[in-house]
Amino acid sequence: MRLFPILSGRPRYHARVMQKEPIPFQEILPLKLKATVSGKGTKTSSVCCIQEMSVLFACLSSNEYEQSPCQREIESFKKCYNDYTREKAKKIDRDMKGILTPGEKNLTPKQLNLLLKSYPQV
Repeated sequence: MRLFPILSGRPRYHARVMQKEPIPFQEILPLKLKATVSGKGTKTSSVCCIQEMSVLFACLSSNEYEQSPCQREIESFKKCYNDYTREKAKKIDRDMKGILTPGEKNLTPKQLNLLLKSYPQV
């Protein structure tokens, strides 16, 4: 332990002294958006029908993997999966055409490029 600061009666400063005048902003790169967006990060892994699948597996395991007593669960799972593939195909078609959906939170790169082309930066 250092006794000199304690014995000398000087206050101890552990922080840096605050700067008196603000630092001026130096623009390194221009402050504007690029004209396009790359589509590199659009890979999404979405799982569907988890609830129906778990109910189906529970039914199959309780009936020793016989399909005949679990027809209702099988049909429910097939219906859910068909609905999912239909909706996914519609979304892919919309994304390929670049149609903007009002209120959509997640836009594809093609839709973003369309928006950036509509409202160019000066």
